Amino acid sequence: MRKTIAAGAVAGFVLAAGFAAPAQAISATTADLSVLHAIPGLTVDVYVNGALTLDDFEPGDLAGPLDLPAGEYVINVTASDAADDSAPVLTATVPLEANKSYTATANLTDAGEPALNLFTNDTATTKAGEGRLTVRHVAAAPAVDILAGGAPVVSSLVNPDEATLNLPVGTVSAAVALAGTTQPVIGPADVPIEDGKLTIVYAWGSAEDANLALAVQSVTVGHSTPGGVPSGTAGYAAERDAMNEAFGIIGFAFAAAAASVVAFMVRRSRAVKTDD
Repeated sequence: MRKTIAAGAVAGFVLAAGFAAPAQAISATTADLSVLHAIPGLTVDVYVNGALTLDDFEPGDLAGPLDLPAGEYVINVTASDAADDSAPVLTATVPLEANKSYTATANLTDAGEPALNLFTNDTATTKAGEGRLTVRHVAAAPAVDILAGGAPVVSSLVNPDEATLNLPVGTVSAAVALAGTTQPVIGPADVPIEDGKLTIVYAWGSAEDANLALAVQSVTVGHSTPGGVPSGTAGYAAERDAMNEAFGIIGFAFAAAAASVVAFMVRRSRAVKTDD
C-alpha cells in the first residue's frame, strides 16, 4: 500500500532514522520505519519531532529500520548546513500504526517534482522455501516494465505504484525498461530472493537526466513450517505451476523440473534395490 504524504516545489527532501534497530522489531505498540533518499543531486538534514536525525543525508542512502512508538511524527527537511529546523524546505506529518513496517521515500514524481511517499511493507508470512519481491517505481520516468531474463514479469508500472510477487528462493536477474520495450534503462542486476524475507527493489532517479538507478532493501518477514514434503509428479507439477504463474521465465521452472527428475531417480534407485 502506498500513501502520498507530501509534495511541493522544493529543491530537497526528506525524512529519517538516525540509528538502526533490529529488523522486524515491530510490536503491538511500535512500528518499524526505514527511509530511502531517492532524489538525485541533493544532500539534506532531516529533523524528526524537532531533533536532528539525519545529518548530510545523501541520495541513494537507505536508513533504518528505526523502531518507533505508534503515532504521528513531524518531519522537517532543511538544507544540509541549516542551524536548526526553523525554516524547513519541506515538512510532513507521518502517521505510523503499531505492528507495521514502513519505508518512506524521498523521490521524484513522474514529472520530476520532489515528493515524499510512505509505503507499507508486506510482512505477511511466506511459505517455506519462498521469499517475497516488491518492485516500486519512484523515478522521474514514464511507465516501466520489470524484466527477468529479458522478458516482462511486471508490466506498465507507474510512479509511485508497486507490484509484489511471492517467489521460490533463488537469484533474479532483474532489469527495468520503458513500458512495451525490452531495452533496459536500469540493470540488469542480480536480486536475491531469500527464504522468509521481503526484498524491495526501487527504481529511482530521472530518465531525462540519465541517472536512473536501483536501490534494494531487505525486510525479514518469516516463513511457515513445511506441512509435508511433496511426493509424486503431482506435487512437483503444482510447484512448477505456482512458480510459472508468479514469475514465468526466470528459470525457476527449470530448477523445479530438475528437482523432480532427481527425486524420481532416487525413488527408482530405491525400488531397484528393494527388488534385488
